[in-house]
Amino acid sequence: MSLSTYLKRLTNYVFHGIPNNIVKVEVKSVVNGSTLTGRTILITGGNKGIGLAIGERCVQEGANVILIGRNEDDLKAASLKLGEHCSYIKYDLSNIEGLEKLLENAQQVYGEIDSLVCSAGISLHEKNICDVSIENFEKQFKTNLEGAYFLAQVFIKKNSDRDKNILFISSERGFQCDDVPYGLTKVALNSLTKGLSRRFYKDGIRVNAIAPGVTATAMTGKSSNDNMANSGQVSKRWFVPEEIAEVALFLLSDASKCISGEIIACDAGQYISSYF
Repeated sequence: MSLSTYLKRLTNYVFHGIPNNIVKVEVKSVVNGSTLTGRTILITGGNKGIGLAIGERCVQEGANVILIGRNEDDLKAASLKLGEHCSYIKYDLSNIEGLEKLLENAQQVYGEIDSLVCSAGISLHEKNICDVSIENFEKQFKTNLEGAYFLAQVFIKKNSDRDKNILFISSERGFQCDDVPYGLTKVALNSLTKGLSRRFYKDGIRVNAIAPGVTATAMTGKSSNDNMANSGQVSKRWFVPEEIAEVALFLLSDASKCISGEIIACDAGQYISSYF
């Protein structure tokens, strides 16, 4: 911020007080109702937040959805909310050894899985490397990276030479250098997205990722019903899971068949370095 801009703001605050901005978010949808008809989509971390919003949007567009999560009460509530085309399986993705069996069980619900959405993730909000314990490092890598990595491995092995889709939920942090586990897992997910796409697009498997900005979820402690104003962001607001779900819907649909290996930032360009 330039000195002149800073002085203007300071003068305004002195004479008019600090502005109290109230921001609400209205999510716009491309209305169809049948974009994903006949598809079955497996969503990890689907019991709340961005994963649940993606699941709801997929059901609205005709898909059968299977939600994966650790909390059965949350999963039951989410499944009831999404209705008859939604089921769930309680599973902890840090259990790497059981992922093949998980996919087999999921395929018994609605049949073959067409798309895998890896949305499960945790952040323990360390300030820097000095705050990171070995235990918390391993917890975040197990869930955010290893679980997604090896579930994608199992999915690919069972679906070679087919028209399939993998979508990772990364973060704007994945575009930055970092020294804490959460950010490092997202950097790795971005690389994995490109690597898998380069290797398997020719076999009919598209791989993309979404990198949300600061979104109102349980992880951030913010609700979509709160004031969405956030002066520290380029957008001047928080984002809501439902608008991230709209981007996910596009990437899971046939409308985006020419897109693979991309990480779509959903943060109004916050991640872009600038001098402004």
